[in-house]
Amino acid sequence: MERDKQQNRCGSDSQAGPWWAFYRFSLYQQLRDASDGSIYGAIFQNDISYQNTPNSIVPPRYIIALRGTILRPQTMTCDVQLNIRIAFENLHRGGRFVQAIQAMQYFVATYGNTAIWIAGHSLGAGLALLAGKIMAMYGCPVEAYIFNPPISLIPLEQLVESEDLKCAVRLARDILKAGIARVLDLNEGQESHLFMNLASWRPHLFVNQSDPICSEYIGYFNHRGDMNELQLGRIERLARYSIRRILFGGGESSSSYSSEEHLHFLPSAIVMVNTIISPDFQTDHGIHQWWNPMLGQFSYQIIA
Repeated sequence: MERDKQQNRCGSDSQAGPWWAFYRFSLYQQLRDASDGSIYGAIFQNDISYQNTPNSIVPPRYIIALRGTILRPQTMTCDVQLNIRIAFENLHRGGRFVQAIQAMQYFVATYGNTAIWIAGHSLGAGLALLAGKIMAMYGCPVEAYIFNPPISLIPLEQLVESEDLKCAVRLARDILKAGIARVLDLNEGQESHLFMNLASWRPHLFVNQSDPICSEYIGYFNHRGDMNELQLGRIERLARYSIRRILFGGGESSSSYSSEEHLHFLPSAIVMVNTIISPDFQTDHGIHQWWNPMLGQFSYQIIA
C-alpha cells in the first residue's frame, strides 16, 4: 500500500488490493507513522461470517500485517531510524510499535487472542515479534508469522565457517553476559510467570540461511539446543538480558511495553529455513521468496 501511495497507484491500478481480496480479506484499517505519514502496516478483516460457526476452527477474524523497510525518500529516514532502534534494543520506544500492540490489545480484548494473527517482514517482523512477545509474556499469546526478522547479534553463520569456532564464540559470549548478570543479581529465574508464559508461545519464524539480517536465528536456536544438551541451559537463560539491562539495570522505562531481554530471546519457536542458494541479498532478504510454491522441497523445519 505504501508503494501504491508513493507511485500514485489507486483504484484498478492498485497492486496491493488484489492480494488481500484473493484470500477473502478486506482492508479494515491502515496503520500510519505519525512522523512521516507513511503506511507501515494494515489491519485486515476476514470476510468469512463467524456468526454461524463460532466454535469451528477457522482462519483469524483479523490480521495485523507490518511491512519491511522501504529505502525511498518518503520513508527512508523513519525506517532507518527504526532499524537502528533494533540494533540498540529500544524498538519499544517507537510510535509504530505502540500503535501495533495497542491494536492487538483491542482485538484480543474484544474477540479473544485466537481471533487475531500478526505478521511482519524485515523491520515489520521486528515490530511484530516484539509485540507478540510482550502479549505472550502477559498471558495473551497470538499466532505470529515472522519473515526475515532482524537479530541484534553478529551474523556468525555468515562470517565463520568452522562450526567449532562458532560454538566457542557463542559459548564465550553467553558465559560473559551470564557472569555479569549473576554478579549484578539480574537472575529473575526461569520459573517467573512471565518466562513461563513466554515459553508456551511458538511464533513461526521464516529465515534464509544466506540472509545476514536473520540467519543468526539458525545458530541461535541450534546453540540453545546444544546448551540444553550439555545441561548449560541456565547460563544461556542468564545471557538473555540485553546489554542495556546489564549496563544500566532495569530501571523505570518510559514505555510500559518495554522488555529487558533481547528481542530474539525466545524459549520456543517454529523455524522454517530456506536453504535455496540465491543470487543476491535482495533475494535472500525479500518477501517474494516465501511465495515460491516449490519452496517446501528445499526447506527444513526446526521446532525448538
